[in-house]
Amino acid sequence: QVQLVESGGGLVQPGGSLRVSCAASGGGNSFSNNVMGWYRQAPGKERELVAVISTGGSSTNYAEPVKGRFTISRDNAKKMMYLQMNSLKPEDTAVYYCNANPIRFSWGQGTQVTVSS
Repeated sequence: QVQLVESGGGLVQPGGSLRVSCAASGGGNSFSNNVMGWYRQAPGKERELVAVISTGGSSTNYAEPVKGRFTISRDNAKKMMYLQMNSLKPEDTAVYYCNANPIRFSWGQGTQVTVSS
């Protein structure tokens, strides 16, 4: 069973940058064999998918609100996935989670990203 741990969140000013990470453990090759995604949940809102990356990392897709500002990447050898977030806006404030797409694994605790001056 794959376990996911997100990290790297924090408080950043509007226009700033942040990189969040997802570390996978267990599950054999399950991490590298799955399309993965970053999700986020803002207060009072449902969890939404913001970025997706193919198993090998060559193909990515982004939700419209983050297109051109966020970059998803993965390192299958390290069982790691990343989300580089640039030009952050207050509306990016949320708890960020990683999981497969479609969702297959148990949710981690997420990492809080707060964009505020």
